[in-house]
Amino acid sequence: MEAVVNRNPSWLQRLHEWRVEHVSERMFMLILAFLVGFFAAVAAFVLHWIINQIVTLLTSSFEKSTYNWLYLVYPVIGIYITSLFVRYIVKDNISHGITRILYAISSNKSRLKSHNCWSSVIASAITIGFGGSVGAEAPIVLTGSAIGSNLGQAFHMDRKMLMTLVGCGAAGAIAGIFKAPIAGLVFTVEVLLIDMTMSAMLPILISCVTATCFTYIFSGDAALFTFHLDSEWSVQRIPACILLGITCGLASLYFIRMMGVCEGVFARYKDKPYIKLAIGGTALSLLIFCFPSLYGEGYSSINLLLNGRTEADWNQILNNSMWAGQGSLLLLYIALVILMKVIATSATNGGGGCGGTFAPSLFVGCFTGFFFSRIWNIYQIGVYIPEKNFALMGMAGVMSGVMHAPLTGMFLIAELTGGYNLLLPLMMVSVCSYLTIIIFEPHSIYGARLAKEGKLLTHHTDHAVLTLMNLDSVIERDYDYVSPDMELGQIVNKISHSHTSVLPVLDAAGMLLGEVEIMKIRNVMFRIELYHHFKAVQLMIEPKATLNDNTPMAEVMRTFDRTRADWLPVLDMDNHLKGYISRQRLYTLYRKMVHDMSED
Repeated sequence: MEAVVNRNPSWLQRLHEWRVEHVSERMFMLILAFLVGFFAAVAAFVLHWIINQIVTLLTSSFEKSTYNWLYLVYPVIGIYITSLFVRYIVKDNISHGITRILYAISSNKSRLKSHNCWSSVIASAITIGFGGSVGAEAPIVLTGSAIGSNLGQAFHMDRKMLMTLVGCGAAGAIAGIFKAPIAGLVFTVEVLLIDMTMSAMLPILISCVTATCFTYIFSGDAALFTFHLDSEWSVQRIPACILLGITCGLASLYFIRMMGVCEGVFARYKDKPYIKLAIGGTALSLLIFCFPSLYGEGYSSINLLLNGRTEADWNQILNNSMWAGQGSLLLLYIALVILMKVIATSATNGGGGCGGTFAPSLFVGCFTGFFFSRIWNIYQIGVYIPEKNFALMGMAGVMSGVMHAPLTGMFLIAELTGGYNLLLPLMMVSVCSYLTIIIFEPHSIYGARLAKEGKLLTHHTDHAVLTLMNLDSVIERDYDYVSPDMELGQIVNKISHSHTSVLPVLDAAGMLLGEVEIMKIRNVMFRIELYHHFKAVQLMIEPKATLNDNTPMAEVMRTFDRTRADWLPVLDMDNHLKGYISRQRLYTLYRKMVHDMSED
């Protein structure tokens, strides 16, 4: 601890000492929550301002009635500049921002690197401004969480408070970028944190309200999306809402699965950045050239669908492309955009860009809801349904499915557009979408990567504790061992100095050959006349089970329960013995962590 303190600037150390003496922990947490909310709002404003400036500079002179060749150039330039910035300035992987936050929480540290406070803002601004088909929300969430984490580390806050500050940053970022404080709070509860206790609720609320208020001060009271209710919702539209929810769930399934396939393709070229740039940049440029709606976040296209009333209004989505003026192909264009958006997003990130899937899920949801309602009305499947209303509900549906967060989808869309009159149908669509996606995908797009590695924290206390437990920290490395040709007399001497009930039998290379279990040899170990008649190779038995470096803690616990062993050996990747895990020590630590986590 002293070494950490000495590295801090003297003024910060003096401030910390004054704070400890004069300000209570709870009050100081509320002050930090306010600061985190403020800085998150600043970061969100700066990011969107930079994006808008770049987009205006690059595309303001584009001809709307035909295609534009520069769509083939800009995305590649943006990805290339971003990749250079990340490789030579940041020198760290900053992709998958929300997944990184989940990992920081799951690793029981809640510590994010200081460069995350600014690197994601710059990288994503370049990527999106030049046409990268990703969202700015995940980078801002990572930025806000990093601000909270680093403020907490600067003032030596404990693990629980650090986790709360990370949640404050994430909530403040969502609240600020969307002007949606409730959605910010709900997002943190559903997607990021383990248990929302009352001690954590107030700081996160303060961060959300602070970020929202300062965003209004910075950018005015205009909403990110404009929406005016077309007609009041009626019970006759319940079947359409349920079917839309199921459709959104299937669209979410396509989103997650296709994203996984595309990420797998780019993973093959992990150490070949220029090949990734060539594949990602080429794919993205061609897609944007054919479907300009894929350029950037796509919020202008969303606003067209949310505010259009006639065919002429909706046909504006075809502008700047080879589809311009061909209104009869609008539905085909929208269907192809839904399918291509996920590929464009994957190509952006896979090629070296930086951005999130938050905005793409809103984009796909809006287009899905519009497509569904147009097909419904054209073929007169049931009572008429307003396209703009269902485009709005589709946004909530796909976001709920992709993120496995129905409350976030519902409240975010309601707050974004002021569409509280549609709160009931938003709930129906969000819930139906979530119930559909969990049949096929147990984890959100953010948690799936960590879940495969057994590193995902959940709201289930037992599972969360097992995730937080570190296998390496419970290994006993101070053990005695014997060689296969060691005689019984020498083995008994080893037993007298050992604190374990088993002695591993190792060869010259450190490979585990077997174990000598004390209770198994008690009938011969006290007979001195046999000390030169038995060797370890004759007395050893097979271990009841072996563990390795990558064994998840849940599997470790199941192995102990299955074998009833008191000690289990842990082997490294080369099958060399690393040490032993004691059943008693493991269960003692487990009970302690359950107790600590259950405390408020």
